[in-house]
Order: sequence, then C-alpha cells, then structure tokens
Amino acid sequence: MNENTGPRNDNTIFVGRKETMAYVLAVVTRFSGEEKKVIIKARGKAISRAVDVAEIVRQRFVTDANVSDIQISTEEVQDERGPMRVSSIEITLEKV
Repeated sequence: MNENTGPRNDNTIFVGRKETMAYVLAVVTRFSGEEKKVIIKARGKAISRAVDVAEIVRQRFVTDANVSDIQISTEEVQDERGPMRVSSIEITLEKV
C-alpha cells in the first residue's frame, strides 16, 4: 500500500517515502474538507511514519480526532527475487 497501489478512496492516505509533514498536511486537509474519517495506510518501513503521522495530527492539528480502529496484516508482494511478505497497517482517525 504505497502511494500508487491499492484502491483509492478520497479519505485514504497512503504513506510512503515523502516527509512526514507532507502526509500530516494531507490528513489535515481531508479533515478540513468535511471528512469525519480518514484512513492512513502504510506497509513495511513506512509503518512507523504512518504512526507518527497519526500522532502528530491528533496532538497538534486536529485535537478532536481519535483513533477509532487499527488493522494490521501481512501482504505478499512480488519482488525481483520472487514473492515476499510485508507487514502493513491501517489506522482510522475519526473526528468527534
């Protein structure tokens, strides 16, 4: 689930290699545009960045947002060396 894969929802942010604040801005923009729920998705090394994004949004920008759900899973992706398993996370933030 990087920035270019997976189903695209208007309220879904795919966290990848950009700076953390770029994703924070994307989440805050979704919330300011009438969205009540935003989903932050990441996999592999980007998982810690996704957690940082959720926490920065909650603590500094949208203080009435809460984590309503966290889903973790393992996905199989094709690599040049063959199939490999990658951890993924989906964090749902909801504005109260």
